[in-house]
Amino acid sequence: MSDLRERLRAEGARRYHDHHAFHVRMHEGTLSRRALQLWVENRFYYQTRIPIKDALILSKSEDPAFRRMWLRRIVDHDGEKEGEGGLALWLRLAEGVGLPRERVASCARVLPRVRAACDRYVQLVRDRSLVEAVASSLTEFFAPDLMSKRIAAWEKHYPWIDAEALVYFRGRVTRARRDSGEAIEFVEQHATTPALQDACVAALVAKCEILWEMLEAIAAAAEAKLRLAPRARLREDGLLVWPERGMELNPTAQAIVRLLDGTRSEDQVVGALREKWPDARAAEVSDFLVEIDRRGLLE
Repeated sequence: MSDLRERLRAEGARRYHDHHAFHVRMHEGTLSRRALQLWVENRFYYQTRIPIKDALILSKSEDPAFRRMWLRRIVDHDGEKEGEGGLALWLRLAEGVGLPRERVASCARVLPRVRAACDRYVQLVRDRSLVEAVASSLTEFFAPDLMSKRIAAWEKHYPWIDAEALVYFRGRVTRARRDSGEAIEFVEQHATTPALQDACVAALVAKCEILWEMLEAIAAAAEAKLRLAPRARLREDGLLVWPERGMELNPTAQAIVRLLDGTRSEDQVVGALREKWPDARAAEVSDFLVEIDRRGLLE
């Protein structure tokens, strides 16, 4: 292993986002349904940026052989026709966790911090040299192990997700190994000076920081204080009403709605509910919050 490859692996392994508490909780099976949905919906925006940054990398190269190699990455994400490729598979994942496909595809509810972090990645690739831009993709070194761990954890801890929805993760295990192998060979061949090698390591570090920032934003949203939307109200007869709509709630759901006053996170809602009903299940609370969020009734 070259010194540069060893440096890149060491820096990436130390900074990769699999160490983030949100990922740790994901793999331990302690995330709520709503938290997983937040991750899937926001991560889709990152997926949409990947073929864009790859197109920018293509535009920097004068070598047809390199362009042919790198073009495959765009096809992997966009597909050869509508309904194929990684983006389509991610929307299948979104459906598998209970999200409306059209809403996720629109990116309308992407968190501003997530959007800014993903756009910063595109800007990084646009501004850096070709070899630095390629080096920034080397987080793929660590993706196969993460994907394998994620598949096992989701199958074990989140059985409500259709196993067929995990096909994106399964495909990335082999593709990421192939892609990272090609990328590191290119970087080793073209980062021929100490200054350029340092710049490549810096580009990888910047990419790791972007991935970390995305998880920070999603984790913060998952722990945010929840409030019932102003357009909805709970009537004394247990009917949750909003313009031209209504939803009859059982006593537990009514109690949850009364706790949505902007002072409690999801976990705190569960804790408060258990003071009245000790057997209240976090999963049932999460399912109810997911349902009213789908109807636009949760802030």
